[in-house]
Amino acid sequence: MLGHATGMIGFPLRLLARENYDRVVRAKGAGAVALITGEEKIIPAAPRYYICTVESMPVDRDVAFLAVDEIQLAADVDRGHVFTDRLLHARGRIETMFLGAETIRPLIRKLVPGVQFVTRPRFSKLVYTGPKKLTRLPRRSAVVAFSVSEVYGIAELIRRHRGGAAVVMGALSPRTRNAQVSLYQNGDVDYMVATDAIGMGLNMDVDHVAFASTSKFDGHAPRALVATEMAQIAGRAGRHMNDGTFGVTADVPGIDPDIIARVESHEFPPLNALFWRNTDLRFTSVDALRSSLRIMPPMRGLTRPPPSEDQLILDAMLKDTAVYERARDPARIRMLWEVAQVPDFRKLKAEQHARLMIQVYTHLTENDEVLPEDWVAAQVARIDRTDGDIHALMDRIAATRVWTYISHRNAWLADALGWQERTRQIEDRLSDALHEKLTQQFVDRRTAHLVKRLRGDDVLDAAIADDGLVEVDGHRLGHLEGLRFRPDRTGLRTADRAVVNAAAAALRPVLALRTAAIVAAGDDAFSLDDQARLVWRNEAIAVLEPGSERLKPSIQILCDERLESTDRIRIETRLRVWLVAHIGAVLRPLVTATDVPTTAAVTASVRGIVFQLAENTGAVPRAAVEPQLMALSTPERETLARLGIRFGVDYVFMPALMKAAPIRLRGQLWIAAHRASADLTPALPPPGRVTFPAAPGTPESFMTGCGYRAIAGTAYRLDMLERFAAVARRLAREKVKVLPPVHLSLLGVSAEGAVPVLQALGFKAKVDETGLAFTPRRDRMAQRTRKGFAPPPVVTVRDDSPFAKLRALIPS
Repeated sequence: MLGHATGMIGFPLRLLARENYDRVVRAKGAGAVALITGEEKIIPAAPRYYICTVESMPVDRDVAFLAVDEIQLAADVDRGHVFTDRLLHARGRIETMFLGAETIRPLIRKLVPGVQFVTRPRFSKLVYTGPKKLTRLPRRSAVVAFSVSEVYGIAELIRRHRGGAAVVMGALSPRTRNAQVSLYQNGDVDYMVATDAIGMGLNMDVDHVAFASTSKFDGHAPRALVATEMAQIAGRAGRHMNDGTFGVTADVPGIDPDIIARVESHEFPPLNALFWRNTDLRFTSVDALRSSLRIMPPMRGLTRPPPSEDQLILDAMLKDTAVYERARDPARIRMLWEVAQVPDFRKLKAEQHARLMIQVYTHLTENDEVLPEDWVAAQVARIDRTDGDIHALMDRIAATRVWTYISHRNAWLADALGWQERTRQIEDRLSDALHEKLTQQFVDRRTAHLVKRLRGDDVLDAAIADDGLVEVDGHRLGHLEGLRFRPDRTGLRTADRAVVNAAAAALRPVLALRTAAIVAAGDDAFSLDDQARLVWRNEAIAVLEPGSERLKPSIQILCDERLESTDRIRIETRLRVWLVAHIGAVLRPLVTATDVPTTAAVTASVRGIVFQLAENTGAVPRAAVEPQLMALSTPERETLARLGIRFGVDYVFMPALMKAAPIRLRGQLWIAAHRASADLTPALPPPGRVTFPAAPGTPESFMTGCGYRAIAGTAYRLDMLERFAAVARRLAREKVKVLPPVHLSLLGVSAEGAVPVLQALGFKAKVDETGLAFTPRRDRMAQRTRKGFAPPPVVTVRDDSPFAKLRALIPS
């Protein structure tokens, strides 16, 4: 590239882009080189060379030379469509170069006519040496595992027996990863434990690569490593003119001989197809955008990938009615797509990442169409902390990367440069803190007395009691609560970490057994507690969180990294089956009403009221649906009545849901729906109570959702409150001035306690010598008249009428 006047190269990793940017700057000077990645942009006034990640390449720039590294990633299901687009369309004016594996040669020959191929053979040999115990690995070895728990367990074992190990994972920031690699390269440690992140972008002096597993979870399903993946990782050994070896750890079955032969000879079957996604998107409407993303490839050798992360986030955002309403013109739709493309560095579910993106999009489509400074500051302030453990720091780094990416969308922030600098500083601080944590845990050569007693060739033995107590060689470590391990702290930090990591290896089979037990358990083994957590064997194993609908909450498994992803998915699937059945059984009238198909009787108006009832778990203030009620025809009212819906004076509700079990579940669903926004979790109503003291500050929506109304510090069940109100209105029409005490039993209150109730129901009330005196308020009657509740008509009775004679006989 540097042999041309101008040039551009795209790398698969931000880490590689930064490393090569520094090299080109040293050769050509900072003013001649631009760095462009999703999270970092350094663009001088007149750059001649552009060092980029593949996704961030400004392919509209006219350059003499253009190159794309690791072009075989066009076959990657997640990112392949971007590499394929560069292969098909990105060109240098004079020279274009694609660097990659031989496996993509046939497809490039087919898709890019006239291309020339230049082969660079590997000079060093790579030889399979079979299995070796972790404690017998040679110096300058890298051990590769495919789960965080395995990486930590192996690194801890090596620390105890060999003095320490560097740790490399994809979740680490480039700064942390480089610092860990430096520990290894500088000779501070002779071993490295890594995930498959070691396979690309890192050049180190590794002599031997040991696989601690030959299968991995690829984000979709667990599967065995293919030959090309194994070669990419094993190829870290040797390099250049130095031969290398690869093998497996002692507890892993041997590698298939065919794969060994392919890795050693570096011969692999060609790729069958590359992933392709349409880039000529239409922004005339949301449906047009979605359709243009689903267009089929235009030629053979290309295939459309499953919906990628940005598509899933787009769909999740559009489930929000407000977002859908805002996306009405091409500019707003284009912005929606740009927001959906903000990467989910936190690796959350699409729905979870979409919640933040919905807030971003909402701010960008109102006021000055920039993100409010105070809102961004509050979001960033939450992650600007260096306390916590390794996982907390990695989570914050991932969250910081999201905001770094957003800050490089200059039009989204008034002070984009300022936020770019701030997020970079935060990431650097967090990265340094994470490197320090990793070094303390896996490279600290000072040994506490507990580790000294357990030093030896054998792995620490862990025992788990029936009550969840975890012990290692008689030393109490903590308890396994449900699916989470709670360590006991001894005050010896290094010893704590060492023993806990050793115990983690023993917890994996226990968690596997618990997973099997949960999946096989009957429905009576599960329940929901007062905090809307799913309980199994008296231990919380999951928590309900906001879902797409009030009756369809999402499930978040309460676990840590020790639970494998596949087991988490199996547990979540089983709990989802139970939850759907539980809601369907306890709230059957409401679920049945929502599932009634549209007919001539079940009109859109009927379904609209049912929907509002469902979103409020069976009760809604009448004022909220009054316009719809006024528009209902008689058949529609009859349909709603058959569905078990009652129209009270102040509330529309379902009397069948006023029993103890439905009330409890309604409260739990409210807690789940407001988990992220509610400051405190309100207490569920006591079972079977018509009234109970309402805690100060309890949200009104929670009371309504449970089927209660709070009046003067007391909660009253809606069905009984409506019956009491009906009695009071009937007596008022009959000109009764004093409420008979017998009616107070409906609410279980005294005369004094009924005064605020009557007042809330629209009466003047007081207790005097005659008893509980009450009369309707005129303003209340006028309000009801305006709402369509006219008072009974005044009937004039003639003096000679039989009714007049009858009235004279009845004592007043």
